[in-house]
Amino acid sequence: MKLNLLMCVAAFAMCRLLSGQHVTPIPTPLSILLIEAEANNSQIAVADDVSKASAHIMRQATALPGLQVSIDSFSVGSPKPFAGFSNSEFAYVSVGILQELPYPGKLGLRGEVAKREMQTQSANATVVRSSVAEQVKLLYLDISYSTAAISYLKRTDSLLQSLIQDALSKYGLGRGSQSAIIKAQMERTKILRQDTMHNETLWQDQARLKQLLHRTQESSDIYPDSLVATPFVFDQEELQSQLRSSNPTLLADASAVEKQKVQVAAAKRDIKPDFTIGYAFQLTGEGYRDRHLISANVRLPNHTRVAGEIAQATEQANRAKHELDSDAQQKLAELQEQYVALTSTEELLNEFQQGLIPQAEAIFRSEESAYQSDKQELEPVLSALLDILALESDYQQVLLDHETALVRIETLTGRKIR
Repeated sequence: MKLNLLMCVAAFAMCRLLSGQHVTPIPTPLSILLIEAEANNSQIAVADDVSKASAHIMRQATALPGLQVSIDSFSVGSPKPFAGFSNSEFAYVSVGILQELPYPGKLGLRGEVAKREMQTQSANATVVRSSVAEQVKLLYLDISYSTAAISYLKRTDSLLQSLIQDALSKYGLGRGSQSAIIKAQMERTKILRQDTMHNETLWQDQARLKQLLHRTQESSDIYPDSLVATPFVFDQEELQSQLRSSNPTLLADASAVEKQKVQVAAAKRDIKPDFTIGYAFQLTGEGYRDRHLISANVRLPNHTRVAGEIAQATEQANRAKHELDSDAQQKLAELQEQYVALTSTEELLNEFQQGLIPQAEAIFRSEESAYQSDKQELEPVLSALLDILALESDYQQVLLDHETALVRIETLTGRKIR
């Protein structure tokens, strides 16, 4: 009994201890969010619906025009149906069918245009997927950045509160400066203001990310992994080659170019005539022979209209080529910008990690030690602490810029890096 009682007391004490501790949320990996966005995002669903709908256009484009069925009544002596049917061989009831036959090759080209349209819509769906994935990645980085910023602001605020309490104690004993205490309190107010601004940004990013994931706004907030620098070892020429071959926008543009080429060929084919064949059975009155009618017609195209269609299709093909070239130049320039940003931020990160931040922390420890030994005033300690805060803020911003550049390079090249 004593043993059981002791175990119950220990378990109760452990529960009280755990309940009093702050439980850190488990981070959600970015890869999980990307899978969720792929499955649930409304923009992706709409793009997929458009792509699936375009898959049915080809069957419509390659099908023959509908069969025409006609019923005629030819009366003699009166407009009433069957008038003269029994006493005139000219009176009859006719049932006929009529089928339009496009010139050979026309339906095939229309089907090819529809096929290219389906491929273009599929490529556009890939562009939407890439855009949504990029937005998810960037929001994830922003949330991680804001979370880190709030964390180091709280650490700085805790140190600042401790310094203010020490300064107030010393001031009560006749040591120190009141102006230094007021300045420290003002700096703490600035930190609280920054904390409020970061929290506002964090809540906005959470709302936008939930929208992309198709989550309700009342759902739990997303806790990200810590923001760390991702190693980057890719060659610039390799990235440019990857961009030309795998960029979603350029692939969509290339598909549009191929579609317009086929559209020009289809427009030129329209210069050929179309045909119509028909058959009619004419039923006459008793004593008269029934008649059969076979017809064949040729529909000559309007050359002015066809010439206009060819000219329009040619200009649209030229525009598609120019759009492809323009987008390629724009993407290559953006890739160069992101590559430069990536290399420059890597150098800055090394400077922060290996020099600036460690040196600022050493200065703060030295100034704080001197202050605690009454060999130093509060102002140098406060200045050293604020220097650390500023450098930490700059470091986190450079880290965010570095990872943002990587995300943009991923989107541009279609290659997974992070």
